[in-house]
Amino acid sequence: MKLIFGLGNPGREYENTYHNIGFMAVDRLSKKLNIPFNKAKFNALYGQGKYNGEIVFLIKPLTYMNLSGNAVAEFKRFYKLEPKDIIVFVDDIDLKKGENRLRMNGSGGTHNGLKSIVHSLNSEDFIRLKIGAGRDETIDLKDYVLSKIDEESLSLILSSIDEGIEKVLKLIGR
Repeated sequence: MKLIFGLGNPGREYENTYHNIGFMAVDRLSKKLNIPFNKAKFNALYGQGKYNGEIVFLIKPLTYMNLSGNAVAEFKRFYKLEPKDIIVFVDDIDLKKGENRLRMNGSGGTHNGLKSIVHSLNSEDFIRLKIGAGRDETIDLKDYVLSKIDEESLSLILSSIDEGIEKVLKLIGR
């Protein structure tokens, strides 16, 4: 069983912002695997399905980014899973737009969503797909990650998401 979380902030005002790249990624995976978000539990929307014989949950926490770990920990406890069974899709300002990086573990770094998960799980041993959001040094970081993604950047990001999804599906398919 795999729990796949997309990190973002709930609400229309945050749609298509850099900080919601995780939501975009899990939404694209939902379409690819035909697993709709049709249930709610532990302050999250989720859908359940199968991929390559593996039970897969796609999950979007309904908390703000810095509380994402609460939903992750609740699902982990309920299904009695290990951190290695958790995959998180997340934006990363240190990666260029169009890049992604699959990491098997690691610290939360400067990302409040990842820090929340590390704290809630008391572990760094969960998988994360970091999707490049780039960084505009001319504006405040908070303003940047909450700003709308322009069309040119969106194209790069969606390509990166699709490439990253293929990496995750290969990982699940082992």
